Amino acid sequence: MRAERVDLGRLGAADHGRLVGAVLLAPFRCGDRVIAKGTRLDAALIAELTGPPGAGLLRLAWPDPGDLHEDEAARRLAIAVAGAGIEIAPARQSRVDLLAATDGVLRVAIAPLGRINRIDPLEVFTLFHGQAVTRGRTVASVKVAPHLVAGARVVEGEAVARAESPILTVDRYLPLEVAAIAAEALDAEARQRFDDAARTKVTALHGRFAGTFPSTPDGTGGLDETGLGALLEELAVRRRLPLLLIGGVSAGDPLAPFYPALAALGGSLLRRGIPAHPGSMIWLARLGESSLLGLPQCGMFTMATAADLVLPRLMTGEQVTADTLADMGHGGLLGPEMRFRFPDYARNLAAPA
Repeated sequence: MRAERVDLGRLGAADHGRLVGAVLLAPFRCGDRVIAKGTRLDAALIAELTGPPGAGLLRLAWPDPGDLHEDEAARRLAIAVAGAGIEIAPARQSRVDLLAATDGVLRVAIAPLGRINRIDPLEVFTLFHGQAVTRGRTVASVKVAPHLVAGARVVEGEAVARAESPILTVDRYLPLEVAAIAAEALDAEARQRFDDAARTKVTALHGRFAGTFPSTPDGTGGLDETGLGALLEELAVRRRLPLLLIGGVSAGDPLAPFYPALAALGGSLLRRGIPAHPGSMIWLARLGESSLLGLPQCGMFTMATAADLVLPRLMTGEQVTADTLADMGHGGLLGPEMRFRFPDYARNLAAPA
């Protein structure tokens, strides 16, 4: 790239041709309008600039062979990093935005994203990996710093993106059938609150709610292991529901009758507790083809907790693992200032005391 200051007052008609294809490095006022930086000069614009009064300094750059204009460079890089569920918007002010094409969960390949951003002067910046997003939301943007950039730099970034493809996707919610189990004794009013809360969350994420199933009291205020086992067998083994929400089972209570009922059917706990608050006592289990997401108190289904970051991912069909939950420690302090990461239904819910 070659850059130069051009004095319009000293520019002759014979010089006009050499300005064609140059790019403005700074805004320039021409009469009543301002021509934006990054604008490429063509014959019509040059005629406008050099007409009366034809004064002022232009700061211009000319591309070397292989150089790309910032808009073209950003669009090429955007195409390389965008995967399924992403729409590419037109370039605006040298920036290309990537939009969610569907309601769902944003997935970001963080390590290769960092490698792309280490290539001077490429820039790709995103929302958080695992964040719930709605259709049309900007989930990432792409640009380059200079108005002209060596094409080889863009090719290098494209190579990283394609080797690690996809860098960015939005996984859409699936119409999964989900049931809830109230694994603690509830009166009619509390059960209705639990049912309403679970239904709201599932349907907001495009799922179908199969209802709340209460287990059988054991006569001491607790719940019967046999009754819990029968519910699990019906919902997970026979009906093969992909997701069950379990309320009233603490990750810290090894005596809870739910756990032997799960083990008797061949199920397994994947993770007891996750590194996030509120919601650190959440647990995740697997039984056959079903994922089981549990909270220690049914009331927590009416509050905003880390479960509201896990549930959207489960509703995309993602096989959430213990490693998935372990990675939630980064950004796991889920105070009010972090509500932007939650799905819409959870942003105004109460936080546990």
